[in-house]
Amino acid sequence: MANILLIDDEPSILESLEMFLSEKGYAVSTAQNGKSGLALFTEQPPDVVILDIRLPDMSGLEVLRQMQHATRPVKVIMITAFQDMETTIEAMKNGAYDYIHKPLDVDDIEKAIERAAQVLKMEQETPRGGGQRSPETLEVIIGKSGKMLDVFKLIGMLCQNRAPVLIQGETGTGKELTARILHQNSPWHDEPFVIFDCSSVVETLLESELFGHEKGAFTGANQLNKGKIESAGRGTLFLDEVGELPLNLQKKFLGFLQRQEYMRVGGHQKLQAQCRIVAATNRDLAAMVQQRLFREDLYYRLKVVTLHLPPLRERLTDLPLLVNHFLHKINRNLSTDVWKLQEGALNRLMTHPWTGNVRELENVLVEAVIRARGKVILQEDLDKILMMTNELQKSFAPASLDNVEKEHIENMLTEVGWNRSEAARRLGISQPTLRSKIRKYGLLQPNAND
Repeated sequence: MANILLIDDEPSILESLEMFLSEKGYAVSTAQNGKSGLALFTEQPPDVVILDIRLPDMSGLEVLRQMQHATRPVKVIMITAFQDMETTIEAMKNGAYDYIHKPLDVDDIEKAIERAAQVLKMEQETPRGGGQRSPETLEVIIGKSGKMLDVFKLIGMLCQNRAPVLIQGETGTGKELTARILHQNSPWHDEPFVIFDCSSVVETLLESELFGHEKGAFTGANQLNKGKIESAGRGTLFLDEVGELPLNLQKKFLGFLQRQEYMRVGGHQKLQAQCRIVAATNRDLAAMVQQRLFREDLYYRLKVVTLHLPPLRERLTDLPLLVNHFLHKINRNLSTDVWKLQEGALNRLMTHPWTGNVRELENVLVEAVIRARGKVILQEDLDKILMMTNELQKSFAPASLDNVEKEHIENMLTEVGWNRSEAARRLGISQPTLRSKIRKYGLLQPNAND
């Protein structure tokens, strides 16, 4: 059980919490002011600290800052009777693990301690060296909404084995970052983390990029090229936008997953694969299976375990923490000093739909910091930015993108006289993909029944 240090100037709170936690099996120490609390913190280093914001001799925030300088890791849970946004952000900015308002519910306190102790244990057990966590990783770990805590718990269970993982979530929810956290917390965190974006490579080169090719395998192959699988070694291969893999390559990739071996394009030697596969998509793969756009057998091979990332609109309790994190990151990167939001500005952020999720939030805050007059982000500036964001999203809505793609394909087919193989070649897609898009958009060849 974790060692707990309680620091609060109200004797009744100290007594009730000490009794409750002691009965639960925790070793508990108490202090009624900051100075005594820091002395106990040094003499009997705790795992988790319950710290009041307002103390008689010094600010709880100052106590928190001093605790963050300790070499031994600790998780600090702040408690307060005051629910102002600025103090919440300041506490989180200075490394608090959680922030709980009075009147206290002992069950909430116990759950917070359990979560903090669990994260602390995972951090202490994670090998360091090349896998040292980045600031982005810390941002995800301090998320405190119920849905994100479920994600963290599942990551903790998955990081020790090499079973394939499928990460599903809308655009901007942090799928690549989640894959990195899985890798960084794994025993092979010092091995490569290799990204293969299935949507960004011309289809004719996908196989070569993934499996590699031998010298002379095709025109322009002037030297041997290791593919992404080989480059990943014993590390992690992250397949981003896996739903974009063409069907012909899906079959070959399925064979690779089944046998854990592959051959370079133009090669005859079978190579053994040792990497862990983490795939991600923002598409409904189950629906694509029904539409025969994605192989059912590959789908079940990839989704041994599925990690669902919630959209930002479903975890708005994390928004103040995300705002604080991004302001810290933006101020560091832009050498600015904008830390506060005008009263009402946070509420404005809470009512925005966030179709672009966390990525959209960061972009909005970057522009808000640039526009800031002084050290405060004004609500009127946020209103302008969010209004422009809404208009931009409408202009690039999926229906609009579909219209653009439909027109492009139709023009190409007309240009080549509806020679489908030539149209597919020029478009950089496979003939099966072209046929599915012709069906999708209801394109008809002039003077023909198609």
